[in-house]
This record gives sequence, structure tokens and C-alpha cells, in this order.
Amino acid sequence: MAGQVDKATVVAAQAGDAGAIDRLVAGCLPLVYTIVGRALEGHADVDDVVQETMIRVLRNLGDLRDPESFRSWLVAITVRQVRDRFRRRQVAPDTLLDADLRDPGADFTDLAITRLELSGQRRETAEATRWLDEENRELLSLWWLEASGELTRDEIVDGTGLGRQHAAVRIQRMKAQLETARAVVRALQYSPRCPELAMLLAPWDGRPGALWRKRIARHTRDCRPCSPAWQDLVAAERLLAGLPLLLPPVTLSHLIAGTPSAAVSPASSAVAKVGVSVAQKALVGALSVGIVAGGGAVAAYATRADDVPAALVTSSSPASAVAASPASPAASPSPARPSSAAPSSPAPSRTSAAAAAVPASLSAKKGVGVWKFTGSKAALKDVGAGWYYDWAPNDDEVPGPSGVEFVPMIWGAANVTTATLKQAKSEGDVLLGFNEPDMSGQANMSVEDALALWPKLESTGMYLVSPAVAYGGDTEGGWLDRFMTGASSSGLRVDAIAIHWYGSDFSAAAVDQFLGYVDAVHERYGKPIWITEFGLMNFSGSPKYPTGAQKVTFIKGATRGLEKRSYVERYAWFGLPAVGDSVDFGLYRDGTTPTEAGEAYRSAG
Repeated sequence: MAGQVDKATVVAAQAGDAGAIDRLVAGCLPLVYTIVGRALEGHADVDDVVQETMIRVLRNLGDLRDPESFRSWLVAITVRQVRDRFRRRQVAPDTLLDADLRDPGADFTDLAITRLELSGQRRETAEATRWLDEENRELLSLWWLEASGELTRDEIVDGTGLGRQHAAVRIQRMKAQLETARAVVRALQYSPRCPELAMLLAPWDGRPGALWRKRIARHTRDCRPCSPAWQDLVAAERLLAGLPLLLPPVTLSHLIAGTPSAAVSPASSAVAKVGVSVAQKALVGALSVGIVAGGGAVAAYATRADDVPAALVTSSSPASAVAASPASPAASPSPARPSSAAPSSPAPSRTSAAAAAVPASLSAKKGVGVWKFTGSKAALKDVGAGWYYDWAPNDDEVPGPSGVEFVPMIWGAANVTTATLKQAKSEGDVLLGFNEPDMSGQANMSVEDALALWPKLESTGMYLVSPAVAYGGDTEGGWLDRFMTGASSSGLRVDAIAIHWYGSDFSAAAVDQFLGYVDAVHERYGKPIWITEFGLMNFSGSPKYPTGAQKVTFIKGATRGLEKRSYVERYAWFGLPAVGDSVDFGLYRDGTTPTEAGEAYRSAG
């Protein structure tokens, strides 16, 4: 990996060795610059945040107990500085350069394309990053470096504090959004442009953003001339493999990398333990009058000798053709899509020879519906689930193992209380909406009642998954269609669509029937899909349940198709326990004994 700083250099820098500090700063500056630059997408604050990061690295270097973990520690500090910058912009926007005043010459995507000589699908992918939501750009900046071999997944996990599972799900969703953005970039490049798309784009101001990404993507899926934009997309990982780090501007490199060695004397051996080291003071002193110029904008940083760079002042800065995403006028902004990532490898079952012989496949998408039974926690780990839910707002009834994400649900109208919503919010970032409101034996809610209560769910600020209808999710005028139409007209936010599906045809055709339904729902609404219940079950005929072999065939085909569909964010088999009434369709008899279907689901992903 480029820019590696070895343990000996870190140890020497902690001891105040001037040459080591020089090497450390020079070695990690390209990594920090690449992460910050891509996360902030060329915003004028990039240099400021890089400088703040390096100051904190030098200030706190002595507190690093394990020099071998320097890179993970460095990434964590960098991510924290990016997040602090986002928070400052939200609470004190007047103190920062407005996001719309980007300098075209400093746009990070343009820099990457030019300096790395990107072309073809690599160039398309770089341009697509402009269309990502802000919260996804931070993660993209790290995943891009992982895909190009500059960071490891462990370093991303340690740096973000997400946990392996959470990180994997977040990355998966970011990649799905990136794929959509790549299709948007392609469609906009077609010449001549599709007349319907041209008409759609008439009011567009030319700035990439979430609202227009969704509108253009929805058009391309339904338009025959534009639909090829989704075809033959090479996996982004393959496109990014081997790309080098993007070096910082010479001015920034000189300001940072050139300062410590001239300023640090052997007497400053407390680089680590004093609050403001000699090295840091010298660095801040150099930055206090630093001016970083780029393109048509000049940004001056005012700092104090004992603090980090403070206010940002700008002189002439032309508006860029690429700016911050415009907020949708119809709905409040969606929160960051929740975590989900490849879970840590579960220990093989000790009591099941078959399960022990085939390790569980770990999938961020794969989940299960669970109710209380003996061994539920062990079974959740053994099956390789990335997430689970129990139709409740908390996991008190069915606590899960470490590394498996619990997703709360507001089951019905009676659960929409301040206390229950507070419970759900404390459990995570995602909230599942009402359970089968179209069924009299379940939540049993009218569309009007659900829409009236939805703002209370929205007030949690969580990522909202729609009410999960029992059937007809793809039907025009059906319960879900009327709910989504009402939500759109009322400006309510729905981030993803939840559906249930049960098939009574136990033949091999069931796989295509199921996946066809999933595709149809996605085509209707153009949103990420969550399948929160699915299986084979004949509610009105005989036999009521398929054979073990039929379940295995269905699970293998269905999960393979779900994993391939980038718009499918999560799926959950109904259900995990194979005890009592659920013995014919569940997956685990106890914590370590999967059924035949359980073994198939264990291998899925």
C-alpha cells in the first residue's frame, strides 16, 4: 500500500525525532487528503479539514498505545474531522463557505479524472460520485481506498467505529446508490438525448442531487432508449483496483509536510503527552498565515497559535456547475442509510456435523424474522444473518449476538406512542413501518390512518421502511400504491419499500414467481426493497408446506437472485425457529441444529 508508515517511524515520531515526524506526515498526508477530498467532494473546506486532521494527529500521537494500529487510528481521526465539518455546516452555516460556491478547478472528481487519466467506465464511476448523498460520500471515500488496495476492511471498521456488519451493509447500500448514479451519468451522456428525458430535465439546474438522481433513474428504468444505461456495468471494485492515491496540492504539502522538521527540536520529545507539542505549535504557526489557492477561489485560514484552524474566509469564488444536492421540495431529507455489513465469522455448530462441514455464508442482506425460542441467540449467529427483527420496537424479548443488527418495528397504530418511538430510536438507525396493514388479522389499518400517523415515525429521524403489505405491492390502486401516492402528495418521507411474499406453488417455478414480484414492486416505486417475510406456504390448500428438498431448491434460487439485485437492501426468511407450529417452515430446531432448509439458508449469501 502506498503511504504506509511503519511502526519504527511511528515510535520514533512519538519520541520527538524530527526526521521521523517528517516521514510520518509525508507518508500519511496523501491518504488523509484522498479521504477528505472525496468525502467533501472538492468543497473549499478540504484543505482546512486536512490541516485540522494533521494537527490532531501530531497533538495526540503520544496517546497512541499500539503503533502498529497507526493507520486505523489515522483513519478514525480523519473520519471524525469530516463529520465535525458536516456538523459545523449544519449548525453554523454562515461560518463556512456555502456548498454552492465550489471552485470548478478544485472539484475533486475533476482532479481525479485529470490526474489519474481516468477513461471509460472508470471515468463514469468517478463522475457518478457527484450524485451520491452526503452521508454516502464519507463512506465512499474509505471504500474507494479499500477497492484500490490502499485500505483494508479492518481499517475501515476501526476508523468508522461501525462494526463489521454495520459497515458492510452501509457499503453495500452506498454501492447500490453508486450503481444508480452510474446509470444516470450514462443516460445524460447519450446523444441525441431521449426526447422524454429532455422534457423531464427542462427545469433541472444542472446540479447533481438526490432528487434528480431518483427522477432520472426512474425514467431510465422505464424508457426503452435509456434502459441500456443499466447494462454491462463492470463491478466498481474491478474498476478501482490498483488506482493510486491522489496527491495533495503542492501548496498544502509544503504547508504541512515541510513544517515539522524545521520546527521540532530534540527537546520536544513530548510530542505525545503534552497538550500542544512544539511540533504542533510550529505547524499551527505556519498554517496561521497559510493561503491555499485553487482555480478561481482563494481561501484564507485564520488560526490561533494554540488551536486548530478556525474561521474560513473566501474571496471571489465562482459558482460551480457542480454543487450541493438540492433538497427535495416534496419530502424531508433521508437520514443516512443504516448499517449492515458482513458479520464476523460465526463459530461452526458443534452439534451438527453437516453445519460444521459447511461454514455459514455471511451476507449483509440476509436476515430472519425471530420469535422467542431456546437457542435463538446462538442460531442467529450460526445462520450467518446480518440482521434480524422480532416485530417489536426493541430486542428485549429476543436479544441477539454481538455483530448481528437488530431492526425495530412499529407494528400498528397502537404502537405509535412517544415512549415506543423513543424505544425504537434507541435501537438503531432503521425503523420498519406497520406490519401487514392490509390484513384484518394484522395491523389492519386504512391508508388514511397510516398516512396520518406516518409523520410521527418520520420525526424519529430514522431511515424509514414502508408498511409491509401482505400482497399486491405491485398493484396499481392497491394498499401500498395508495399509501405511496399519498405520502408523495403530502411530502412524507419513505426511504425503502417493505413487502411480504408467500408462494403456494412448490415447484421450481416458485423462484421466478417470487423474484418477478420483487422486480415489479421495485419498478413501480423505484426505491430500495426490503423483503421482511418470504417463504413457501399454501394457506388454503393441501399440502400446506413443501418438502425439505423443495424448500432447499427455493431458498438457493431465491437468495441467489436477491443477492444479485443491487436494489434489494435486506431480506428475511419467515422464520428462524423450527419448533412447535413453525417446525414445517422454520430454520433451526435449537441454537446449533439447522433443518434442511436451515442449512440451505445458512449457505446463502
